Amino acid sequence: MDSLRKPLLIVAAILLVLAVIAELGSAFYIAADGAEADSYTDLPTPGLGIRYLAILDALVLFTLGIITAPLLLPARIVGRIQGVISFVVALLVLLGAIMMIIVAINLLILMISLFMAVPFGTAVYFAKFAEFNTGQAAATLAVIMSLKLAFAGFLVAAHPRFVQNKGLVLIVLSSFIATIIISFLHSMVPRMLASITDDIGAIVVAILAAIWALIYLIGSIPAVIKALRVDRALP
Repeated sequence: MDSLRKPLLIVAAILLVLAVIAELGSAFYIAADGAEADSYTDLPTPGLGIRYLAILDALVLFTLGIITAPLLLPARIVGRIQGVISFVVALLVLLGAIMMIIVAINLLILMISLFMAVPFGTAVYFAKFAEFNTGQAAATLAVIMSLKLAFAGFLVAAHPRFVQNKGLVLIVLSSFIATIIISFLHSMVPRMLASITDDIGAIVVAILAAIWALIYLIGSIPAVIKALRVDRALP
């Protein structure tokens, strides 16, 4: 990849980092009333969906780092540590995604239970979850999607051969699809039910992240075994 345009690659990485920051920071600037959440049962809008995108996009960023590492480090070093790092990161992401799925499912059960428990539970649901700020959430998702599209554009401009990496292309497409799913679920129901569909979207995103983490985990095992054998063979 001698023709790699490193400045464009750096710009692409920065754009993706900004997207992740926007996703993680969404709870702080999209709250309907500006209040912080005391617990996951008292979440400020827009709920979990946008923030859960961060774990999937973090995997995209990690994938880009793994692919470009040989450009920055000696191949011998990369070959020995790449598998181990991939295994550790994939395991942590998998465990994190599982915990996120459990949290989202618990919240979903809570919201549905409250909504169906007429009249008092329904009143509590409306008090805590009905004021979902779909407008600001849509604006945030538009910014995030713009950053991701710009990231993809700069990545291809940095070197067209990135498109030939099927793993990178598929996980980037997964990120795009996850963002679209969250946006669609916000808009498909009345505002008072958006918290429920947002939580469903969060579960879908976390499952996607878990699947990718599991793929990375399984794929890194041969490299870890090889690295251990090499270490044992050294005097």
